[in-house]
Formats: sequence, C-alpha cells, structure tokens
Amino acid sequence: MADPKGFMTHPRELPQRRPVDVRIRDWHEVYEDFGKTALEKQASRCMDCGIPFCHQGCPLGNLIPEWNDLVYRHDWRQAIERLHATNNFPEFTGRLCPAPCETACVLGINSDPVTIKRVEVEIIDHAWAEGWVQPQPPAVKTGHRVAVVGSGPAGLAAAQQLTRAGHDVVVYERADRIGGLLRYGIPEFKMEKRHINRRIQQMTAEGTEFRTSVNIGVDITAGELRRTHDAVVLSGGATAWRDLPMSGRELKGIHQAMEYLPASNRVQEGDHEEPEITAAGKHVVVIGGGDTGADCIGTALRQGASSVTQLEIMPCPPRSRPDSQPWPTYPMLFKLESAHEELQDKGGERVYAMSTQEFVGDEDGNVKALRMVEVEGPQNGFKPIPGTEREIPAELVTLAMGFLGPEKAGLIEELGVELDARGNVKRDASYKTSLDGVFAAGDMGRGQSLIVWAIAEGRAAAAGVDRFLTGRNELPSPIAPTARPMV
Repeated sequence: MADPKGFMTHPRELPQRRPVDVRIRDWHEVYEDFGKTALEKQASRCMDCGIPFCHQGCPLGNLIPEWNDLVYRHDWRQAIERLHATNNFPEFTGRLCPAPCETACVLGINSDPVTIKRVEVEIIDHAWAEGWVQPQPPAVKTGHRVAVVGSGPAGLAAAQQLTRAGHDVVVYERADRIGGLLRYGIPEFKMEKRHINRRIQQMTAEGTEFRTSVNIGVDITAGELRRTHDAVVLSGGATAWRDLPMSGRELKGIHQAMEYLPASNRVQEGDHEEPEITAAGKHVVVIGGGDTGADCIGTALRQGASSVTQLEIMPCPPRSRPDSQPWPTYPMLFKLESAHEELQDKGGERVYAMSTQEFVGDEDGNVKALRMVEVEGPQNGFKPIPGTEREIPAELVTLAMGFLGPEKAGLIEELGVELDARGNVKRDASYKTSLDGVFAAGDMGRGQSLIVWAIAEGRAAAAGVDRFLTGRNELPSPIAPTARPMV
C-alpha cells in the first residue's frame, strides 16, 4: 500500500497558511498551494496497516487507503473515481470536516497520522481542473417524483443520489440561494462559494430541479407537498439556535451567529456593499468556543474589529489525547484554527471556563460591556468562583452556542411527524419517519453534527427512498440512523 517505508521517511506536512496580515485583508481561502509532489509524499505515508481504522472513523466509509495509494502512484483519475464512490462532495468535506478519519489512523497511535483530509481535497480540486467531474444523468427514468426539503449537504447528497437513480427530484430551499448553511453559515475564507456553484451546475445538468425562496409550510403546505410527490426527504437541518436569556439580552448589538455570518456572506455574494451587521471599529465578544465561534472571529477581524474576545464556558481542552479518549476515538483537543491564529496575532483572547452574567447597555439601548465570572468545571455544575468577576467592553456580541434541533413551527408541526426524546425527527433503519413516504436525513433527524455525517445520511436516506419507491437495493447505505457522532 503506497510506499512501504513512506511513513518512516516522510514527516507529516500540511500546506502553509497565507500570512495573517495578508489574508485578513481579503476573503479568499487561507491556504497556499501545496503541489502534487508534496501531496504524493504525504499519500505515501499511508501504511499497509492490515485493518484500516480510518474507515471506521469516517461516517462515509471513504476508501482512504485505496486513493492514497493511487495518488502515490500518480493515478489521479482513478483516485477521484474511488473518492466519488463514497462521497458526493469531497471538496466540501476536504475543507470543512474535522477529519475523524485522521484521529482513527493507525499511524496516529505512535506518530503523526496521515494527512487524509488534505489528500482528499487535492484529489477533487485536481479532478475539477482536469475536467473529470462531469454530469451523470440517469440512463432510465422511473417516473417517480421526490421532494427534498433543504439544500444543505444532506439534502444535496440525497438529491444527487436519487436523481442519478432515475427519479424526478425537486429541491426546495427557503433561502434565495442553494446551499443551506454551506452558503450562508460558512465564511468565504473557509470555503469559497464557487465550490457550491459548480456542484449545483453539475446537478442541474443531471436533472435535479432547484426551487429557491420556497418555505414549505408557508408558501406550500405540507399536505400539498405530499400530494404532488411520491416521497419527501426532510433535510432542513438543526436550525433552532441556543439563546442566552439574561439581563440585557434585549440590547441592540447582540446577535445570533447565524444572523451575523449570513450578513457578511451576502456581501461576498454581491447583494450589498456593506454588511447589515458589522464589526468594523467595534469591541467584539464571541460567546461559544466551537467552529461557529471561530467563523465569527475570522469574520470580525476581516471587517476591522477593534478587538475580539472569545468566551467558552468549558475548561481549556488538552493539547494531546487524554487517557479517557483513547485511539481510535475522536479526542476533544485544543485547536488552533486559522481564525484562532489570526486572533492570537492581533492580540485577541480566547478565555475558557468563563460564564456571562449580564449585558450592560448605554443610554441609547446599545450593548457596551459584558460582565462575566470564572466558573468551575462541568462536574461542579459550572459553579461561579467568587472574586473572579470582571467586565470587558462589548459593542458587538455574537452567540455561537450551538443548536437545539430542528425548528418545530411550520413544516414539522404541519406534517405531524413523530419526534424522538431529543426533539429531532424520529426515523427507522431506512430513514423513514412515522409518515409513509416521508424520510429524514442530516441534522433534522440527527441533531447538530458534522458535514460528513450529513452527506452520509443524505446518501443513506436516498437508498431508503429508492427501496420504498422501487423495491430495489442498489444505492449504497453507509450508516444506520441510530449511530451517534463521535464528536
């Protein structure tokens, strides 16, 4: 498999990020070009490990050792074929997935794991450049009509699989553009939207129909949707955000991350000259230490914030794998994403084990400061530590504290689908809900999770729909809906 000695002769290497002072002046992706020679060396580090635990780490079951070997042998054309066999959109996962495959890499037991994610994204970028990614319209049509509600990664994956299986697929999206949170929740510097646009062009050429600015449950009733389609896939995501109700929450200048980030993305789409919500010249506080919080940091710095502080109620995670999270599980480790590097360079702070107590406003009703206190760990119920209270300036606050599941008002309530104990849409082993012909995929049924899980669930739900409509068992179904995420 690849170079038998590659993991001993080549250290793990990643492409360089562009200098901070350069990249925060634009919205382009942060990484420099890596080069095919360097990438092939990294692919050669893939061991002939006998049991590739990277397969277990990847919800899609990506054939990682196979395409690593093909890249090492310069067979890039076959490498993209093997990559596309399990993943409809590797340019999305290669940029946005936290790579649970790498934490499950056997080489990672006593060394640095293979740079699986980088190999993945270089394969698909090379394939696009060479013109190898072409539409794959079905040879035979089934005559069945399927509605996919939501155009995030789960909905797009389900739609592409079902279209290629011969069904007439219509994707309904309530926003004005296709892509869901990929479009408006992910900043341009993390993934340029041209990657979405060319996939939409491919899917349109294959026969998928896209309808934007259509809110199912408002513009079209749930009953009408079911009457006009033979099956429905619910893939609207977990968009009910977690709020922070406390004194001062009503002040102007406090926004959910998914209010703040789309405003910036719309500028990049050319809708506005300036964002409706901007950090320019302001002291910014980001509440929430996850990926969405990092997206808010990078966006605020590019908008010209005076200062940025990130608050996280959990204690600072360890920098190396703790004994309680052994290989091959996904460990919760300290991350230094590109936005964190930018924050560090510009003198910002990442503050852990800190809880917000109150938002302080000025005479005009604008937020001007935030009062907070250090807390003990979750084992002690985040109990405040006396004497640690302090106040910091805050003229823009973004709440990036995750999501509570799908929105219930509208489509879900109108359909009357059964929910599970966590408030997500309940489904069986074929991803079918309590309603005949209605399926659920992605975060709407799973709860807030990863893009790689969304694509895997979209593919699996498509297999369930195809069996329901035709009795066939041809589409791959990589996972069961009862499987829980490792992060």
